[in-house]
Amino acid sequence: MSRVADRVAEETWRARVRGCLLGGAIGDALGGPVEFEDGRSIVAKHSDGLRTFVAGGWPAGTITDDTQMTLFTVEGLIRASVRTDRGLGFTVGVVHHAYDRWLDTQNLPGPSGERDGWLINEQWLYARRAPGNTCLTALTQARKGEARIAQYGGQTVNDSKGCGGVMRVAPFGLLPDDFPAEWIFDSAATAAGYTHGHTTGKLASGALAAIIRELCGGASLDDALTSATNLLIKHEGHEETSTALAFARHLAATAPAGPVTVERLGGGWVAEEALAIAVYAALAYPEPEQFLDALALAVTHSGDSDSTGAICGNILGALHGETALPAELVFTVEGRPVILQLADDFALEFSQGKRLHGDYGPHTAWTTRYPGW
Repeated sequence: MSRVADRVAEETWRARVRGCLLGGAIGDALGGPVEFEDGRSIVAKHSDGLRTFVAGGWPAGTITDDTQMTLFTVEGLIRASVRTDRGLGFTVGVVHHAYDRWLDTQNLPGPSGERDGWLINEQWLYARRAPGNTCLTALTQARKGEARIAQYGGQTVNDSKGCGGVMRVAPFGLLPDDFPAEWIFDSAATAAGYTHGHTTGKLASGALAAIIRELCGGASLDDALTSATNLLIKHEGHEETSTALAFARHLAATAPAGPVTVERLGGGWVAEEALAIAVYAALAYPEPEQFLDALALAVTHSGDSDSTGAICGNILGALHGETALPAELVFTVEGRPVILQLADDFALEFSQGKRLHGDYGPHTAWTTRYPGW
């Protein structure tokens, strides 16, 4: 795989994978407690923006459904890759199957013993952290009937463009660059469409994955946005997302960085607004040492603060790598061992997978850990 063809390139890519996933979790946990709070109230309590984990119904540093679903996206992509041993193509519908396992964590008190793989057995994931009704409803509908697996991969039928699709698809952009850019965009949009049927919800998700992909390849944030927008505008119905991204870039270049400017981009409850707020915050504070400044800006507004924080963390983590993440948040965020284990397993699968499994061997415990379906 060309992006990981030599040792230095592979190490850089791995750092971006870890940074993206852990950065997203940090942004999620930072914004979660203030998700439904008025921006002026947040500023009154935190005059420099929210820069430390606070309790908000859950302990400080607790992740939400945004990170939960992102982790199952990662697991689904790994399992889709393992599945290719059967001579099948890389099937995005395997990610839909992963989201069905996430649904168990929202409906059951703990592992049932009826599911395979390792992630589903992590007890700490069995917690409801304000999951979106659209996600729950769409996944429940897809589960109906006995032939459940046959229904995976189908697009939901609703008109929702909530941010529940875009907040979970960054892992598509982490795939190595022998996956074409158009495929990354379209597949992330497809994965969002398992729960969110509106064109804008899908295209904003594809745009985020495309941004992450370019950043992982070493592009600047500005160049990554241009490349992603060039892909975006080829799709019918792109106008809401492309307009939101253009406005975010305009504000970053012309307006003072602060909560008042963030509010001009909306509340982040819908996909294009969540993406725009995250992009704006990342553009306002693009340097590695400004990582926390960007996250604080991304979550300090009257809206879906955990999702905008998570997306901003995904973007900056992919841009700068894990060493740029603020240590005071890294060491206390919930689930760090599992997040990093998944990140490393993702990197192993997509750089050295042939040493772990294959149609004719080797036969390791990897396929027990990540069954190919």
